[in-house]
Amino acid sequence: MSLRIMLVDEDDERGAVLQEALAEAGYRVVARLRNEENLAVAVREYKPDMVIIDMEAPGRDTLEQMREVSRDNPKPIVLFSNNRDSEYIRQAVRAGVSAYVVDGLSRDRILPIVEVAMARFSEFQVLRRELEDTRARLADRKLVEKAKGLLMKHRGLSEDEAYQSLRKTAMARNQRIVDVARMLLALEEFL
Repeated sequence: MSLRIMLVDEDDERGAVLQEALAEAGYRVVARLRNEENLAVAVREYKPDMVIIDMEAPGRDTLEQMREVSRDNPKPIVLFSNNRDSEYIRQAVRAGVSAYVVDGLSRDRILPIVEVAMARFSEFQVLRRELEDTRARLADRKLVEKAKGLLMKHRGLSEDEAYQSLRKTAMARNQRIVDVARMLLALEEFL
């Protein structure tokens, strides 16, 4: 199955050349927009695997649209631009750009650029999931620590005894310790 690409190019002639080059490289352009104005809506509608934006001088609106796509419907984004400003490039990367290419696009560069953007995006998604998992585990650990503190205070248990009490209750109810901790803290708040 070929990669589904959404192409955004303000220049119709350049966009047609780019679309032809993408087709020659084995990619399928599922939508072609003249500007980035409704990029997030179009991404939801056409469900591309990648977005390629080719603009002379993309502005803040372009960055905002890319940020919205990256937040709500993450896709690899390749941006071809003549803007060489390093601050703008940093902002584009923070907005979700997987590959920022200056000096235009030649046919022989399409395949490697798309492949690098896909690989970079995939790696970033792995890191993002790992970060979310780590944050969730840390939040769970904080809840367990809080519940242990509550048991230590109200039942006069040691830290290990409080943990064993949570563990025993979790096992008896076939639940995770964090779920028992959450119930205990909710009950304490209620009382």
